[in-house]
Amino acid sequence: MRKILGKIWTIFWKTCVAFFVLSIVSVIVYRWVPVPITPLMLIRDVEQLKNGKGVTMEHDWVPLKEISPKLQLAVVCSEDQNYLKHFGVDWGAIQKAMKENEKGKRVRGGSTITQQTAKNVFLWQGRSYLRKGLELWFTLLIEVFWSKERIMEVYLNSIEMGNGIYGAEAASKHWFHKSAKKLSKDEAAAIAAILPNPLRYKANPASSYIVQRKAWIKQQMNFWGNKLDYDKYKDDDEPAKKR
Repeated sequence: MRKILGKIWTIFWKTCVAFFVLSIVSVIVYRWVPVPITPLMLIRDVEQLKNGKGVTMEHDWVPLKEISPKLQLAVVCSEDQNYLKHFGVDWGAIQKAMKENEKGKRVRGGSTITQQTAKNVFLWQGRSYLRKGLELWFTLLIEVFWSKERIMEVYLNSIEMGNGIYGAEAASKHWFHKSAKKLSKDEAAAIAAILPNPLRYKANPASSYIVQRKAWIKQQMNFWGNKLDYDKYKDDDEPAKKR
């Protein structure tokens, strides 16, 4: 019995060490290398096949400079207004979301852009404690090894923006027949507005609900001065991270 328990323990700690090392290495690699495919893309492909549909997947990676600054600001205003301030987790937003959910209002989450990036690039969908724990681990690693610009670049190239549509470039071409670099403020707000449920909502033509969300997002963009300054909250002596 002791031998069996010993073997189980050995396998367990070796697995933990291997995961620890591989997770750090993968995050460091993706600091520079484009993410070719994510677990969610594979899951959606399987779901499409199970439903008897052909596999639809549009995904075109582009550098951050080729994505409109308007879209970068729009997703911050829509998804994570403390993005430039926090270190991956916005505890205030989580507490606010929990209170609203308890009051029976529209169910919302408190995940930051960094957390969404961690989930989309490295993990699967779900609400288990295991997945949430792993999400926090990868969120920490991402904030340590990536710059805010790199996080935004990976986020906007990886997230789901429609049925089989992943990333800003594919979404821009699908919804507005133009490159992500040429998106207008209204178009950027429309794409940001559907992110909470991109399989249900359409950026174009927009429903009355999305029209309302667009108006709110554009108002928030005005409050931000229509500009996202990545250096605003950096300390003067903080070393710059290379993208």
